[in-house]
Amino acid sequence: MTADLSFLRKLARTQRFTLGAPKEFQVAPDGSRVLYLRSGDGYDRTHSLWSLDVASGVESKLVDAEQLLPGDETLSREERARRERARESGGGVVRYAVDAACETAVFSLGGTLYSVDVGSGTVIEHVSGAVIDPRLNPQGTHVAYAADGALRVIELATGTNTVLAAEDDPEITWGVAEFIAAEEMSRSRGYWWSPDGTAVLAQRSDSTGVPRWNIADPANPAAPVNTVAYPAAGERNVVVSLAVIGLDGSTVDIETGDWEYLVAAHWSAGGSPLIAVQPRDQRRLDVLAVDVTDGATTPVHSESDPAWVEIVPGVPAWTSDGRLVRVETSDDSYRLVVDGKPVTDPGLQVRSVLHVGDEVLFSGSEADPTQIHVYRTSAGSVTRVSTGDGVHVGSGTAETCVLSSWSLEHAGPKVSVRGVPIACHTADPGIVPDVRMLTAGERELRCALLLPTGYQPSDGPLPVLLDPYGGPHAQRVLATRNAFLTSQWFADQGFAVLIADGWGSPGRGPAWEKEIGGALAEVSLTDQVAALHAVAAKRSELDTSRVAIRGWSYGGYLSALAVLRRPDVFRAGIAGAPVTDWTLYDTHYTERYLGHPAENAESYRDNSVIADAEKLARSLLIVHGLADDNVFVAHALRLSSALLAAGRWHDFVPLVGTTHMTPSDEVVAENLLRLQVDWLKRALS
Repeated sequence: MTADLSFLRKLARTQRFTLGAPKEFQVAPDGSRVLYLRSGDGYDRTHSLWSLDVASGVESKLVDAEQLLPGDETLSREERARRERARESGGGVVRYAVDAACETAVFSLGGTLYSVDVGSGTVIEHVSGAVIDPRLNPQGTHVAYAADGALRVIELATGTNTVLAAEDDPEITWGVAEFIAAEEMSRSRGYWWSPDGTAVLAQRSDSTGVPRWNIADPANPAAPVNTVAYPAAGERNVVVSLAVIGLDGSTVDIETGDWEYLVAAHWSAGGSPLIAVQPRDQRRLDVLAVDVTDGATTPVHSESDPAWVEIVPGVPAWTSDGRLVRVETSDDSYRLVVDGKPVTDPGLQVRSVLHVGDEVLFSGSEADPTQIHVYRTSAGSVTRVSTGDGVHVGSGTAETCVLSSWSLEHAGPKVSVRGVPIACHTADPGIVPDVRMLTAGERELRCALLLPTGYQPSDGPLPVLLDPYGGPHAQRVLATRNAFLTSQWFADQGFAVLIADGWGSPGRGPAWEKEIGGALAEVSLTDQVAALHAVAAKRSELDTSRVAIRGWSYGGYLSALAVLRRPDVFRAGIAGAPVTDWTLYDTHYTERYLGHPAENAESYRDNSVIADAEKLARSLLIVHGLADDNVFVAHALRLSSALLAAGRWHDFVPLVGTTHMTPSDEVVAENLLRLQVDWLKRALS
């Protein structure tokens, strides 16, 4: 039956051809066993927990999620929000945690907390309710979890369930990362176990005074309004504080400094708990050691930058023998530093630290930013773990690394540990992108060009479709086939599709990223135009008299900018979930690039598109999900209202029940892309 599906239907049903791929790996300390999540095949969205015996290569299913909970899950509002922040659209077991020995795993399914004995496969149900983020202590004796604003703990041997922290105030929650941390700082956790398993370092979040924004469902007016605390630029953030809470009932409040953001926390046997914090302007990042006896903090390291200090996931951390691991900016590179000494050479851009133990496992890019590789330290030197070209994702430890390798040469990842393959059951897209990886213009912008399958020069020049993200913190031009599947489908509809990563994109060093500061609109748009002209000067297949642009989120913002500010270049734009007024976007992201709106009002005006509405002289299609809690639909509505007030015709497609992720309904998802093609052809005809 699936063989008869169209590519677009497959794209939606397979969640962009990611279902069936193993993920979320945990490695036993001796490297003998690997745990991971995987759905049954490329069309199955229900993930179960699997185990691989590395010596024999035999896989076994530890937890069958469909058998444990048949039918659809009922998720709490808090769990839905957590999954939205993680961009998790799968089902079944989507997250789990293990003890230090990797002998017991815990997870929540439908809000119910379960544990599984890894050796025997015995599953035990512990508590029902809205369980969020259950985590075992290292000894495997207790499980902490968040529920209904409280942080609780269960003793597995007795079933005793205790409240560790709770307050009779709906504005205050314990043990859960706030919106800003999860959405913008890559921090999804709100508590951390002590190495001896007797206490937790817990986050307290006070959302008093944070603006309340309402998300209604206009298609179902009887449905209750979803009210969320949203810290828009210039407004109050959630106040985050920390405490060390013992299983014996003791509480030690952590010293509160002048910081606004809790960036990261780390607690291991290598030393005292570490926290990384930033002030509101993000121009400094302080690493502090915490004294668990009295809550005092001691500075361990501080880094500052006149623009902002970039956050690198996975640090700070202690090695097993107590050496501090961090990432610093020097020689225009993000360099790994261990015990005060840089261990990576200039030019290797460290992207994330994956694990810290006796040695360090990390990812990075070298001369070619379209490739991401995995590296490990070894006695002060650095070795590349991944070999072939492509995008490699590492998990586990430096000693036992699980590699998921994506490439332009094959669909789906090839996954292995110590040379032992882990089965991958992703679906065959039925499309093989014909990608031309290019370097364009004076700025050496990395680009990808896709032409229709079977295109011949005698077919004549093609209308051009730019398909960017175009902003900071994300790349579109990566050496992996899956990155270009949708773009190839658009090319096969009769377009030359061009994708370009401009200034601000990761993988090319601090100076490259910070060129975008204060000038999101100008820099992003200039780079897209420069890439178009540079590629068109060398490729006769591109008809620059017929150019359109489409994008989602920042790419949607860029599409609106393109038709409003460069009508001489762009004849049509599709703006999906666009940011149109930066005062409506969140504090951490927006203020990093534009500053505080009270101090930089002109910058906010220059980088927003509302005031440009009267300039519209080209075709513009706006698409936005009505349930979006990241880029609220207010962005699209305000732009549409300004366009109407200026007498400028445009098209607007509201997506009922859709969040910032693309539509989950496969029929709607397919028809949305078909609609875009039809619209583009009319606009460029």
